[in-house]
Parts: sequence; C-alpha cells; structure tokens
Amino acid sequence: MADQFDLIVLGSGPGGYVGAIRAAQLGLKVAIVERERLGGICLNWGCIPTKALLRTSEIYHYMTHAAAYGLTVEKPGFDLPAVVQRSRKVADQLNAGVKGLMKKNKITVYEGDGALAGKGRLTVTKDGKTTELAARNIIVATGARARDLPFAKADGERIWTYRHALTPKEMPTKLLVIGSGAIGVEFASFYSDLGADVTIVEMLPRILPVEDEEVSAFVHKAFEKQGMKIEVGASVEKLAATGAGVKAAIKDKDGKVTQAEFSHAIVAIGIVPNTENIGLEALGVKTDRGHIVVDGYGRTNVEGILAFGDVTGPPWLAHKAMHEAVVCVEKLAGVKDVHAFTNGNIPGCTYSRPQVASVGLTEAKAKEAGYKVRAGKFPFIGNGKAIALGEAEGFIKTVFDDATGELLGAHMVGAEVTELIQGYTVARELETTEAELIGTTFPHPTLSEMMHESVLAAYGRTLHI
Repeated sequence: MADQFDLIVLGSGPGGYVGAIRAAQLGLKVAIVERERLGGICLNWGCIPTKALLRTSEIYHYMTHAAAYGLTVEKPGFDLPAVVQRSRKVADQLNAGVKGLMKKNKITVYEGDGALAGKGRLTVTKDGKTTELAARNIIVATGARARDLPFAKADGERIWTYRHALTPKEMPTKLLVIGSGAIGVEFASFYSDLGADVTIVEMLPRILPVEDEEVSAFVHKAFEKQGMKIEVGASVEKLAATGAGVKAAIKDKDGKVTQAEFSHAIVAIGIVPNTENIGLEALGVKTDRGHIVVDGYGRTNVEGILAFGDVTGPPWLAHKAMHEAVVCVEKLAGVKDVHAFTNGNIPGCTYSRPQVASVGLTEAKAKEAGYKVRAGKFPFIGNGKAIALGEAEGFIKTVFDDATGELLGAHMVGAEVTELIQGYTVARELETTEAELIGTTFPHPTLSEMMHESVLAAYGRTLHI
C-alpha cells in the first residue's frame, strides 16, 4: 500500500524544501523526494559554494593589493585543494541544516529517483527498490542542469560545466569561458583573480546581456583592465579536448574564424529543465521547450500537479523559486489573500568583481514599453565610504516614470551592490515613488547613500558630485 500524504514535493532545491516547510507549517502532512542531496543544485553545486570560492578569490585579490591599504604581505599564494575543500564544507554545513529543518517540521524525506505514476501517485526508486507514495497534490520542483555544447559535451577533465569548475582537479592556466551570463562571469572572475589567463566568448553583442547596457559596458571594461580577453558577437564553432588542453575554433563578430588553444574550457550557455522521465507526458502536463507551464500560483493544466522553480522557466534564480513556493503552497492550503506570483520585482545578482545587481526594467526596456523616463546615475567615486574601502569604481543607476515618479528599475555595479539592491526591491514592492525615496534618510558614511544620490540625480538634485 502506498504511503499517504497531503502533499508530495519532488525535488529539494530552494523552492522544493521551502515549499515543503511552508506546507508543514500550514498543517499538511508532507513528503519530499530527492535523488541527490537535500538543498538541490543551489545549495550544493551553485549559489552557495560558488560564493565561498568567490570570497576566497576576493581575499586573495586584497592580499595581492595589500600595499594599497598600507599593509605588507610577503609572497601571497593559495592552495587550490584547500580552497575547494572550504567551499565543500560550506555546502555540507548548509546541507546538514536543511536535513535539520526537514526533521524539525516533521517532513518525511525519501531518497531516490521520483516519477509520477498516475493521478495522485508517485514512485521513488533507489538501489532497485521502489516505494509508492500517494497524495492529493504533487509539486514538481526538479530544477535544471547545465546545457552542453551539442558538439562538445563536458568531460570533467578539460571541458567543464559549473559542477566541474567548482571542484577543479588542477588550476587552469589559460581558460576559455563560453557564455557571459552570471555563471560564466562569476567563474571568469574567480579564476582570473587566482591568476588564470581568461578569455570570454559571448554570442550576443555584450556580456551580461540581460543587464542595463551601461552596466554591461562597465563590467566589460573592468574585466579587460583586469587582463581578461572578451569576444562579443562571437561563437565557438568547434571545441575538442586534447591530452594537454582544448582546441577551439572561434568565429568573431566579423565572421573570421581563429584557432586557439586553452588549458580548460567552461561551458556556461544556459540550462536544461529536468522534465525528462518523470511521468509528465503520460499525465498530459503541458510544457514549453521543456519547461512546465504554470499560472501565477504554480498550477499546471492537470489538476493536482503543480510546479515552481527552474523547471518552470526564467529567471532561473533560487530566491524566485523560494517565493514561488510560498505562493503556491499558501494558495493550495487555502490561505486568504494570496497574490499571484509575478517576476517584476525579482532582483538579479552577479557576484563577480565588480559585483552587479538589478531589479525592474532597464532604461532601454522602459523606453520600449512606452515610458517617458527619468534616469539618474551616481558614481562610487563620489561616495566617502567607497573611497575609504578602496572601492571607488562603479555606479548606481535608477530609472523612473517621468509622469508618475514610479521607480521602474535600478541597476548597480561595484562593491557590495548585491547587498544594496534589496533597498530598491522593497521600494518597488511598496510602489514607492521618487518623493518617498528623496525624503528618506540614509546613514552616513555608507555605500547606501549612493542609492539616495542616484534618485536625486534623476531629478537634477544630486548633492555630492
């Protein structure tokens, strides 16, 4: 007889485990199914361990530039296995934390491969043994995986995905990064700061293509100043691993193909949703290019089957999945006044050096949408805290609707902007206008003062530059 639950969650990434916890808080009997490690890709192989690596490279950068702070450091160096080990310990600590949360909330955990077996039924298979589960509602939160180049699949030796780049067997000397979204840019930054000769190839006309054009241009210039080579409007036509490295044929924006050799290559060209072989087709669950189609409450076209997170499409962000999960589960449990989930106020963060963060519309997108905009920009060089930190490069840009004062978007590049962006995210959630932001007191000396100055700049009132 099948094990009976009110809700089964297939996948324990940020969305899955948060959804399971919220459902348990609301009194539902919950099971969660995971084939690898609790916490999913983000906690074990993505967001968290990459930030641990980037913290190491940030400290190493400061060590190699200690003289700028009046400090002396003799022969700075690093131990790559120790760097990786620290990153894995951080992931392990959080994995253990999720296990504790499951126990605390009385959520039953099943380890193995889960698959929908019919209406209200799911099977879990591990080591040849199959367990049957049943529930009125099943949530699919299976996430996504790295997309391979069709002509050169990752081998873990010379051609890497993010998982290989997180646990390198050796330090790359000459690294090719294919793709310049957040994942590609973060690994490019990490390995460059540790001394690798890095080349980035991006098919689109600029790196970080979803960001504001001025932000992309700033990061491009900053990376080149750090010694990276960047090819935009370019593509890798061929990529082959050899005993000593990889050989690549790179077509530039003018159509010229150049042969180049690298020690390693990281493929960061997007993701593929994990929707195969989990029983969606038999139940008639609608998908679009592999992603499960859902409404603002995570409901699919099949009653009793819900989904959220990366498996449902962009933006592929952990915090988006967590928020979707709460909305989905609260609606399912009958909580009153649950608002449908939308993407408009989801911030994006890239933890490279310099950091990048944004929320809402870019200036170009706002104009395309028909707004008459007011845009204000304030540079780090005008901020006392930034100068004191030795981080005087970057800027904050805000975009407003000229007619109403609505904050349409905010875009940042520079030190610690991934922490600052939440101020503007809250402002957008509260439907704040320029009047409230101008009237808000920001503490001094802080980087956050630049947020105020950027708003003032949009209205011709900037004070410190």
